[in-house]
Amino acid sequence: MTTKFQQLSLSNIFTDCQDSFINQSPSFFSLLEEHIDISEFIPSEFNTAFYKNLGRNRTYPLTGFLSSLILQKIFSIPTDSLLIIFLNLCKELRDFCGFNKVPDAPLFTRFKQDFLPFLELMFQRMVDYTEPICQAIDSSLADILTFDTSGIELYVKENNPKTINTLIKTLKSYYKNKPDVDPYSMAYHLMPSVAASCSDAKQMYINGHFCYADKFGILTNGLGIVRHIAFLDHDLKLKHPELPVEKRSDSPDIDKSIGDSSSLRPILSDFFELHPHFKPDTFLGDSAFDTIETYSFLKDEFHFSRAVIPYNPRNKSSLKKVGYNQYGYPTCPNDPSLAMKYHGLTREKGRADRFKWICPKIRYRKGQWFCDCPNPCSTAKRGRTTYTYENMDFRIFPGIQRDSKAWISLYKIRTIIERSINHFKTNMCIAGRKTRNHLTTKADVFIAGIASQLTVIVADRMHYPQYIRSLKPLIA
Repeated sequence: MTTKFQQLSLSNIFTDCQDSFINQSPSFFSLLEEHIDISEFIPSEFNTAFYKNLGRNRTYPLTGFLSSLILQKIFSIPTDSLLIIFLNLCKELRDFCGFNKVPDAPLFTRFKQDFLPFLELMFQRMVDYTEPICQAIDSSLADILTFDTSGIELYVKENNPKTINTLIKTLKSYYKNKPDVDPYSMAYHLMPSVAASCSDAKQMYINGHFCYADKFGILTNGLGIVRHIAFLDHDLKLKHPELPVEKRSDSPDIDKSIGDSSSLRPILSDFFELHPHFKPDTFLGDSAFDTIETYSFLKDEFHFSRAVIPYNPRNKSSLKKVGYNQYGYPTCPNDPSLAMKYHGLTREKGRADRFKWICPKIRYRKGQWFCDCPNPCSTAKRGRTTYTYENMDFRIFPGIQRDSKAWISLYKIRTIIERSINHFKTNMCIAGRKTRNHLTTKADVFIAGIASQLTVIVADRMHYPQYIRSLKPLIA
């Protein structure tokens, strides 16, 4: 038996949404009015900025703009133009938003750009409000913090597939007799770091393809509720100049790995500065965060008691592993009774300070080092070299036994952040919008963040914790 697939069209989507609004939305709006009042979450600074003396009264209320844009995310309405159509068609939607007449598209865009700092402030205040709710639902999951980066593809010429495909095709043709040349890595190297028409559209490698995107980092708890959003833009780099440039190698995978690990510390620092009363005890991250620097600041600076991060294959050596004696000194891989020789402190730019240890059977003769071991564990003339770090113990024993059932079970929770990002991009329609404006893109993401916090509050007040990530089941 074969399954028949039906091609989706814009007309079908519009018809379904129209039916949903006209036939079922009134009861949903009544449900929202019963359990939520958007004005109670608007910061006083936002009200003051919006209603400040302009020589005339505001035609459209602040609650109207916020309600309509939040419902746009909840109902998965992809564009402001389509939102305006629904506002014109559905009287209940207009009444819920408090619009006597419907604003045009430029007013929505201007609202996002002019009041972006207050949208960000409103999101942060709502995160504080929803934290006790998350703790009440499941404190063990609420005390977990996980981090990832992603990007919103902008409407620039470089994102046209023909641009990169033409370059790759040309490189394949030119280097067809040189199989050792990777045309994809070379194309990544040759393409500019940022789009010509928008400096915020940075070259990235997302979901298996090249693109130019506005990059952001996101923190969620173990329940999948967003706790923090930070765009890796000019403002963040001014505050944290240690952030590196976007492109550092010819490998997009390496660049993303380094970019993720280097952006974690400043984003966590901003998060705890905004929410000093938050006390998560477990950090979940993928192997990109497997660096000594990461373990150091997670333990010493942010006081995580557990760091569930798998070992990164790039940090593994093919050589036989060294052991450690009761004093913590590394020992010879072939003879655990022989402690390796301390050879001083190593300092390198961009790396954590580390202690160097050399082979215990190494000798210095006639100005050169030689290894006298009859069965050397390394082919190097100077014998085996290894390093120890200040927080190496936390990497080996990160508060939970590595590869145990508890470790595996806990690490599986990390995928919740990928689902949260996908929910933002797909269900809340922040991806695929035809804009290259950084302020508009950033505002859309923070409005999606506000909608996610509002979802938690409504689900809690209705006593339906299963709806903390989406209210769509209430519409059907």
